[in-house]
Amino acid sequence: MTSTAQYLNASEAAERLGISPKALRLYEQRGLVSPARTSAGWRTYGPAELARAAEIAALRALGLSLAQVARILKGDPQGLEPVLAAHQIRLETEARRIAETVRTVRTLRTDLAEGRPPKINELVRLAKPAAEVVAAFDLPWPWGGERFELTDIKPLNYIIGPLGSGKTRLAKAIADHLPGAAFVGLDRVKDDAAEAGVRMKADPALKAQVEQTLAWLVEDGATISPALIALVAALEADDAAVLVIDMIEQGLDQATQEAVIAHLRSRRSDACPLFMLTRSSAILDLAAVGPDEAIIHCPANHNPPVRVMPYPGAPGFEAVATCLASPKIRARTEGVIAWRPQVA
Repeated sequence: MTSTAQYLNASEAAERLGISPKALRLYEQRGLVSPARTSAGWRTYGPAELARAAEIAALRALGLSLAQVARILKGDPQGLEPVLAAHQIRLETEARRIAETVRTVRTLRTDLAEGRPPKINELVRLAKPAAEVVAAFDLPWPWGGERFELTDIKPLNYIIGPLGSGKTRLAKAIADHLPGAAFVGLDRVKDDAAEAGVRMKADPALKAQVEQTLAWLVEDGATISPALIALVAALEADDAAVLVIDMIEQGLDQATQEAVIAHLRSRRSDACPLFMLTRSSAILDLAAVGPDEAIIHCPANHNPPVRVMPYPGAPGFEAVATCLASPKIRARTEGVIAWRPQVA
């Protein structure tokens, strides 16, 4: 090393790159980046390693699997066309939103020139559009009928809470009250995902899309199983405006869970929003939650569900963190439920 000041440890490098330390370790495991080691054995990242990791992170943000990233870094463009097409759709969607905002600003300036000053709420909406109430309903037991409103639905929404907190009832209520929503229950894995097999046999286009997604996931380290096939078939069916998925990690090992959440983050901007029940730290990595994701927490004391920001010190953050467990622990407790009698 020429100067230790030029080198960062794993946590510092991850922060500099805007990714999680887990992502950096994954890049190393797949042979995409090779950090140096200190005399004590600690990983250290110099300018070259940081530049390569930044390239990998940027390619991942485009929706490339780690295997595709490896090929791109070697000069092989295989698989780029669908990724670039999806990115174009995202850019065009954002361009339409910006054009609409520009038209609004132009109208406000015209009104101002003609002596009609804008209202405060009109100015505020330029910076932060008003949150639209998408659905409002009375919460089921155990909350006792309190009103709940869903606003600003993100592409990825996590529902989390301890055993007995009512998160499954909340999820089903969301599916019942959101227009065009569908609830994907744990019965999806019944009889080795036989229902998914029947659907794909009857729909060749769905079968082809499922096979394409499975190939992407396998490249990213996933293991094909009936549980994964059932999940992907539900995601690719394209017959619901919103999907609410019960325990998305059901039957999936850690590498598969990590591949699944990476895939979901790379979906097109016009893909249907997802509400995912989870208690897996691989699915809900609090350090990796982005601006297009939201966490809804069901407290143990049956206070109404609340949105929690993914930052240490934020209200509810510690409660969310204590609900999460590693995939290995989740596999040992799979199927455990909390039961308490309803009060007449």
